[in-house]
Amino acid sequence: MVKVDALQTHLKSLGSGTDILPLYVFSGDEPLLMMEAMDQLRAAAKKLGFTDREVFVQERGFDWGALMNAGQTMSLFGDKRWVELRIPTGKPGRDGADALKQFAAQIASQQDGANGPDTVVCIVLPRLDGKTKTSGWFSALDDAGMAIQVDTLDRGHLPSWIAGRLKKQSQEVEAGPEGQRALEFIADQVEGNLIAAHQEILKLGLLYPEGKLTEEQIRSSILKVARYNVFELTEAMLAGDLPRLNRMLDGLKGEGEPLVLILWSVTEELRLLSKLKAASDAGESVQQLMRANRIWGNKERLYPAAIRRVQPLKLRRAMQLVAGLDRQSKGLHAAELPADPWDGLRLLGNLLR
Repeated sequence: MVKVDALQTHLKSLGSGTDILPLYVFSGDEPLLMMEAMDQLRAAAKKLGFTDREVFVQERGFDWGALMNAGQTMSLFGDKRWVELRIPTGKPGRDGADALKQFAAQIASQQDGANGPDTVVCIVLPRLDGKTKTSGWFSALDDAGMAIQVDTLDRGHLPSWIAGRLKKQSQEVEAGPEGQRALEFIADQVEGNLIAAHQEILKLGLLYPEGKLTEEQIRSSILKVARYNVFELTEAMLAGDLPRLNRMLDGLKGEGEPLVLILWSVTEELRLLSKLKAASDAGESVQQLMRANRIWGNKERLYPAAIRRVQPLKLRRAMQLVAGLDRQSKGLHAAELPADPWDGLRLLGNLLR
């Protein structure tokens, strides 16, 4: 499985229809980045004559035979074909897994280096866990074509991503601290919502001419369109990033996110942090413990830093605090806590700074 950068390199090498692969598999949870990567591949395929497009969506009762036929049947008008299969859950089921393995074998048997494929198949999946990536059906697809993982954009990389988008429309922020503040302001406003971020950046291109954008222009133009989820909230908590944590709590509360769900997720992270902290203090390997507890992605970096930063006494207080918030969320009295449990979560953030 490769990253989007490898796809870009591959697309630049497509000199003729013999260079394009018969199968591409996209996996990711960021709609904008997924759409853009697929659009680039589709545009390259269209230049090579793959103009007849057909889209399947795997739902209950889906006929997997339609996929098998799509790889064999010629277009009515003799055009080369582009076929998309979307699997929204990422779980094809037993029948689907068998069909995908058969399809991968069919693709491999039909590859013709001299003439290239008549049909390009693009399979679209959500972000996959480690177990699915090693499954028989996915491995078969990866071997038969190219599997591309479209990663979500980390908050720390968002300002530079925004600057790159502005550069594409011949705009840039001011040099120095003013420009960095402006980029951070945009990032705070659009975090977790890249489609809206893309729209806000395009709006700046419509409102102002090419060249430098002042911080004042940006602050007066960018709307707050950020969206947060519980997973990102626990990342901010582990990072000890109190301003970001407070913004997320405001956003989740405003969106009506269930407090019980948030408390459950926060409690699980604290229990795991306590477990890793105790094991680390006893001399065990943090890296091995993280692998054993299936900690990956950004949290591979955040947990070791939190273990070093948070003292045992504060960690115990944090556990007591979430226990009180849990009672409070169930309607029980907790005299030592703020009346609003959301404010209690802010206290928790203070303990983990």
